[in-house]
Order: sequence, then C-alpha cells, then structure tokens
Amino acid sequence: MKYEEVSTARAWREVDLGAVAHNAAWLQGRMGPECRLMAVVKADAYGHGAGPVARYLEEQGVKAFAVACLSEGISLRRQGVEGLILILGYTPPEEAAELARWGLTQCVADEAHGRALSAAGVPLEVHLALDTGMHRLGIPAEDHGAIARTRALTNLKFTGTFSHLCVSDSARPEDLAFTQVQLDRFYGAVARMAAAGLDPGAVHIQASYGILNLPHQPCAWARAGIALYGVYSREEDRPNSDALRPALSLRTRVAALRTVPAGEGAGYGLAFRARGDTKLAVVTVGYADGLPRMLAQAGGEVLIRGVRCPMAGRMCMDQLLVDVTGVPQTDPGDVVTLIGRDGGAEIRAEEVAARCGTITNELLSRLGNRLPIQYCP
Repeated sequence: MKYEEVSTARAWREVDLGAVAHNAAWLQGRMGPECRLMAVVKADAYGHGAGPVARYLEEQGVKAFAVACLSEGISLRRQGVEGLILILGYTPPEEAAELARWGLTQCVADEAHGRALSAAGVPLEVHLALDTGMHRLGIPAEDHGAIARTRALTNLKFTGTFSHLCVSDSARPEDLAFTQVQLDRFYGAVARMAAAGLDPGAVHIQASYGILNLPHQPCAWARAGIALYGVYSREEDRPNSDALRPALSLRTRVAALRTVPAGEGAGYGLAFRARGDTKLAVVTVGYADGLPRMLAQAGGEVLIRGVRCPMAGRMCMDQLLVDVTGVPQTDPGDVVTLIGRDGGAEIRAEEVAARCGTITNELLSRLGNRLPIQYCP
C-alpha cells in the first residue's frame, strides 16, 4: 500500500519489508548448510500482511511458507505466491478438492485425519505431523504401527515430516532436557521410517526459538515465525545485540485536545482523575483495532514528537486519551506512535505485550483490518 493511501488514515501500520528480508537472511545464517528457511505467515504474517510479505520474501529467494488453515493458503495463492505452502493446522477432508486445486501441502494431523483425507479420493501432497511431547497435533512419534499405517494410505503423497518443540524458548535445565527428548523422539521416528523404506521427505522441527537457541539441526526446513518480524515473544528474551530488526510500527493521530481542571475526571468510569490542570489528547485508535483494552490502565505510553506520554483512563473501542501536559506543542493531526520509533525514542512490541501480560505473538496477530498497511521500501 502506497503512502498516499494511508496519509489520511485514522490509524495505520507501517511495515519495513527490508527489515523482514534482513531478518530472514540473518536467521538463514543460523541454520545448517542444508537447511532452508520456511517463512511462517499465518495470522496475516503476525499482523504484517501475509501476501505482500510472502511475495517480497519469494523475490529474496524464500521458497516455502507456512500457514494455519486452508483460507490462508488460498489467499496466498490468489496474491501470487508460487512456492510451497504448508498448512500446519487441521483441514476437514471435505475440503480435499480445494487443497488440490490450489496446490497446497496439508499436514496429516493424526492417523484418523490421514484416513479421512485418503478416503476423499483426491491426490494430495502432505507432510506427516509427529507428536514428540507437546500433545497437540501429530501421530505419537513412538507409535510405529500408526505411522506405518498412515504412510501406506492411498492418495497421499508424503513429502515431509515435522514436529513442534514446546519449550525451546527456555534455558531452564529441565526444559533443555525435554527439548532434547523431543529431538531424540523425532529423529528416532524419522530413522525408523527410513529403515522401513519410507522416505520421510523434507524434515523440520525448529520454529523461531529453535533456530535462535539450538545448534544446527539435520533438517531441510526451519520454520521462522515471530523472529522473522524482528521481535521476540517476551521482553526478557531480547539479547543485547540488535541482530533482528523490528519490521512493524503502529501509528495513529491526535484528533482533538482537551484541558481538564485539577480534580476532574475523564473517560469511561471517570477512571482518569486530573491531579493538576491537565492537557489531554484524544487519539484515534482503540481496542477494536486489536489493542488490549487493559493497556491504558497498565501504564501504556505513546510517542508524540519523540516524547513518551502516558495513556489516561480507560481505552475506548475507537479512541483513547493521552496525557500530553509535558508536550505543550502538541497539535491536532500530530502523529502518535504506539509501537515503533519517533526520533530517538522507541516503544517496542515486547514492552507493550509485557504490560498486558501477554506475548508479542498475540499482540501483533490481533491487529485488525481497520489498520491499513504502508509498506517500505
């Protein structure tokens, strides 16, 4: 989306595609020489816009993408993405024809799912999901019979095998030990398949934190999600280096200014109470745009003219109040930054998520479609 398309928007996202490409290259450098990056673009690329991000990465040489569901895969194809698109979640067997029509690769969630997909009678390309201890999707890695029966099903062309690590983001000794258990289970199952004459295809088990925290793995793919967008799930995970570059900024505008006398309240429930004469800015973004409603009362701040200003009172559906007493030159129309840089100041997504007791994965993926996206370069 070009700048002029959002220049009058009430609130918008800015996405630096160059930062996404930088992150992809940096993450690729942390993988083994035979391992390639699979870009996870589910949930609209974590709020960054799946189609434009995937197309740009494809131009940079990324050949594989992961989504959560059929509709996300179809949307990528409709937007011109040509590479491998893997659906990591469950797709009903009744949609098998759509999987084939759009050339999508479906995960086999368990043995029953595999049988149902096979019975649909449509040739499909699939990856076999193995449960190595997360107990979400996948055939238990130690259930050799179920794996063999599933691999013998007709109409399914198995081109990959994968699993998911559930504590690779933790350095606690017990979590490091469990990650190793998962790796052992996964590679053991892959080796048994190969020994039985069953080609496991392209194997993959690492997501973002697996790439960041584990040594090189003997895999064909590694699935980069949140790290691809330059942020970490939690504030405490951020290293001292700036190897990853945040790609997304969230901005809005000052709509109006109000002076509230000392002792008066403002906003719903009069939750803000002025301790002295206070200048409030009415800002045109709210929880209907995907922001956590609690952010304002959890110490949330914004940047106006490069200065941090506290949110005031309760966030509304479409607006919030900001105390700009310390920035007397504030005017209607001024740009307000909720995530990103303004001058020498910065508010990172990790900070905002921490204030709300959540992770950046949730914060960014909740950003709503009322927020148009301006891409650069």
